[in-house]
Amino acid sequence: MKFAVSIGLEIHVQLRTRTKIFCGCPTTFGAPPNTQVCPVCLGLPGALPVLNREAVRLTVMAGLALGCRINLRSKFDRKNYFYPDMPKNYQISQYDLPLCVGGGLEIETPAGRRFIRLRRIHLEEDVGKNLHFAQSSGVDFNRAGVPLMEIVTEPDLTSADEAHTFLLALKEVLLHGGISDCNLEEGNLRCDVNISVRPEGADELGVKTELKNLNSFRAVHRALDYEIRRQIDLLSCGRTVVQETRRWNDELGITESMRTKEEAHDYRYFPEPDLVPVELTEEQLTEWRAQLPELPAARRARLVREYGLPEYDAKVLTADPDVADFFEAAARRSQQPKIVSNWIMTEVLRVLGERGSSIRDLPLTPDALAELIEMVQRGVINMPAAKSVLAELMEHGGRPAEIIERRGLVQISDRGALEPVVEEVLRDHPGPAADYRNGKAAALQFLIGQVMKRTRGKANPKLVAEVLRARLESQSPSS
Repeated sequence: MKFAVSIGLEIHVQLRTRTKIFCGCPTTFGAPPNTQVCPVCLGLPGALPVLNREAVRLTVMAGLALGCRINLRSKFDRKNYFYPDMPKNYQISQYDLPLCVGGGLEIETPAGRRFIRLRRIHLEEDVGKNLHFAQSSGVDFNRAGVPLMEIVTEPDLTSADEAHTFLLALKEVLLHGGISDCNLEEGNLRCDVNISVRPEGADELGVKTELKNLNSFRAVHRALDYEIRRQIDLLSCGRTVVQETRRWNDELGITESMRTKEEAHDYRYFPEPDLVPVELTEEQLTEWRAQLPELPAARRARLVREYGLPEYDAKVLTADPDVADFFEAAARRSQQPKIVSNWIMTEVLRVLGERGSSIRDLPLTPDALAELIEMVQRGVINMPAAKSVLAELMEHGGRPAEIIERRGLVQISDRGALEPVVEEVLRDHPGPAADYRNGKAAALQFLIGQVMKRTRGKANPKLVAEVLRARLESQSPSS
């Protein structure tokens, strides 16, 4: 029997605000435990919340970017439950009147482009963080009150691959919109997954399970792969799937039962009495819509159109708006967009991946990269030396011309200066020279390497190859 899979995502996104949603405490990551708290975010008696306007604006901006209908009137509700990291024993969230409704995001799949519908986007506060030690546990309330936007999809996704693709596409939109930093390591973006399996052709969705403890996109993919197989195995054996919440055990590569799944009424939602409804105007929406930056799909198309880039390059560069900005600045300076793209994709992104850092953290500037590429094109410096200079630029910054002069890396492009070195190499390595004359073309690479070695990497490799060929193919080879 074949089965159909339905997946819905609940994505919690930390908004890019300086302060919390209902108080003035900072949202800075990494502060010592319980140092960014106040009576409001600790839920102390008598403390009243005051809504952060920027959190509302950013949530609406996300809704506009994703084609949602924006409710001009929305309200906050209390979601009641007891847990150690919940200071008030309820969470201020939105229930029946969220800020954004509908909308969606188009993704690319092997079967073609698919539109994944959104159900809603609402605003809420984060909770604290439980910390467990060898002999004790504690709660850090620094995160309590951090503004979160929850994006809920319809169950339109049909595989782990599609869910992963959707998350990457959503992350690009949020980054380009300046809505969130989307830093998974800092908890800026977290995801819960609802999944159900049913016999193919069945009209009703199957019994769903919710997956938690998914702290990376890779974990989402692995957990879905496992849970799809688990549910199919149960149904194939005539057993039933229990509606429950399960946690992902990344070490074992399995999902484990946590608790039976609560329904919405278990949270006893009721309107938040300490906050007035959020009232927006059409004028505000018009103003905020005008502030939307160029979104990833439009930018990819423009990079292909304006810079002549392959679609693959444009997709890689626009995955991070800071990388795309860096590329455009360097491409305008150098007038060599494809070469700039190659250097960024092969060298710069490799270093960023190794360091786990942002291009904003590099001392390398777009002008410096453009200048270095220009010097390679003019033959001032060869490629191996240029990569060495780039490494220094990414570590310490500076200007390529000054680094090249200080390190004596100017390329030897004088034929007369290279010919004596070639003669020495041919005299010292008669075997490879004879091999080349006998038709073994690969021997030339060995001889080029020897010339480069003797010139300490300064020789122009293309000119070295020309001089060697001319000498080896002449009538009177060196003895």
